Amino acid sequence: MMHVSLSSRSPRLMALGGLIAMAVGIGIGRFVYTPILPPMLTGLGMSGTAAGVIASANFAGYLTGALGAAGGALPGGRRTWLLTALAASAATTAGMGLVGSVPAFLLLRFLGGVASALVLILASALVLDRLALIGRTGLAPLHFAGVGIGIACSAALVAGLSAMGCDWQTLWLASGGLSLIGTFAVAGLLRGQRDEAPGVVATGAPKRSGPVLDPRLRRMTLAYGLFGFGYVITATFLVAIVRATPAVQALEPVIWIVVGVAAGPSVLVWGALGRRFGLANAFAVAALAEAAGVLFSVLMPNRIGLCVAAVLVGGTFMGLTAMGLMRGRELARGDSRRVMALMTGAFGVGQIVGPLVAGALSDRLGGFLVPSVAAAGALVLAAWLARRSGSGMTQ
Repeated sequence: MMHVSLSSRSPRLMALGGLIAMAVGIGIGRFVYTPILPPMLTGLGMSGTAAGVIASANFAGYLTGALGAAGGALPGGRRTWLLTALAASAATTAGMGLVGSVPAFLLLRFLGGVASALVLILASALVLDRLALIGRTGLAPLHFAGVGIGIACSAALVAGLSAMGCDWQTLWLASGGLSLIGTFAVAGLLRGQRDEAPGVVATGAPKRSGPVLDPRLRRMTLAYGLFGFGYVITATFLVAIVRATPAVQALEPVIWIVVGVAAGPSVLVWGALGRRFGLANAFAVAALAEAAGVLFSVLMPNRIGLCVAAVLVGGTFMGLTAMGLMRGRELARGDSRRVMALMTGAFGVGQIVGPLVAGALSDRLGGFLVPSVAAAGALVLAAWLARRSGSGMTQ
């Protein structure tokens, strides 16, 4: 048996490094746009269409980053690229507070999306492969919980600074500063990890090659793309929906915190259900629960309905993200990093389409009812496809 040097860091510290990386690159880098969007709309007089295009630019960058990671081994090592991506996420987040034109927003959010995809793929490959090698896969939920923690922390930061009268530019700068602090923390926690090339399968893991032909993986990848479309409309515009509804405007400072708090333990809960009933079945149930949350946000736009929506969407989207990637890893015939990148690419396509459709329709129809119903339908279809991904290869 070959000896694998893992570093003197404990598995928990390794998972904590992954948690903070996910909090910075995903929880803040991708999702802080949601609580900052309402003051941006007010301060700049932007339309819903423009807001949707800016969101889609971030998701286009996310897709680009995922496809780039899928294309082959990156020069250098995983840890180096991860820290570079985290620093880029912090810089592009802070940069949003230094510009004021839509083209500049588009460029920064695109670059931030590239960084987010690289963080997700490289952090997950680095940390999950390490944990698998030492038999500590039970710590994987701690890694994925970082997204919810990042959402909750950045939402609390935005709410606190907004209550102090800070403008939207300050909100972006402060969020970038928080991301930079997290980047230094990751560098310390993952210090000493053997920094192999991103395309290399960790020593001791079986290296499989060949094309991805399993029809179950194709179903799961399509389900993952539909999930990307289905969740992103509510995830992007929930706070804007609250601000546009006079009866519930008091919820604006807290509704995104509720999403983050619900997301924090969700991977642990759904991971347990996945182990008990199978990842495909648990993914299907979570997708149906999320579809209900999306519908609550527009069919019951009062305090109860919106809080239920926040809990259901927050409590499922990271569980779905984790279970989808873990199911893809189960079905992978080649490099697990490549499979995760391809699935993230499918997810990215759904995310690009969602905000474009929702923003344009909201301007035309005066609300998010129609795009949200379409999103819920996509999640129901995703549940069906995921359930079928548990079927035999010949079906």
